[in-house]
Amino acid sequence: MRIVVAAASKHGATTEIAEAIATELVRRGLTAEVAEPAAVTTLDPYDAVVLGSGLYLGRWQNSAKSMVDRLGPELLKRPVWLFSSGPVGEPPRPTEESPDVVALVTATGAREHLIFSGRIDKSELSLGERAVVAAVRASAGDFRDWGEIKAWAGRIADALGATPSD
Repeated sequence: MRIVVAAASKHGATTEIAEAIATELVRRGLTAEVAEPAAVTTLDPYDAVVLGSGLYLGRWQNSAKSMVDRLGPELLKRPVWLFSSGPVGEPPRPTEESPDVVALVTATGAREHLIFSGRIDKSELSLGERAVVAAVRASAGDFRDWGEIKAWAGRIADALGATPSD
């Protein structure tokens, strides 16, 4: 079973989530590789897809949405899982579902969509991004729950018939 874990990540936090997912899939006996959505031109080598995007102003990044547009018919022939990353703070904000997700779940036939908390490092942000963070009163810090991410990857592995974890 070969899986592509594609992630659109502006500052790297979502890619780190994708890497953690791929690591758990490999640990469970599957073959998984992480890729940028724009680099995935065909799904022929893959049996399943995990696709994620960082949320910016509540929206998925264009490269992830474009992958769905380009490969929609191929995605419908495979098991697909979607994830978003981005809410930050305690409790995580924003709490609203991305308006993109319903359409993406439909277009891909995704089995599940999960939202993971994200990370904000103000030193990585542009002036405009810092203004948005201040306007929405988002907290800086790393709010990702690595246990939750690993557990979700484990459920994906189980659904794909991987070796049970120790």
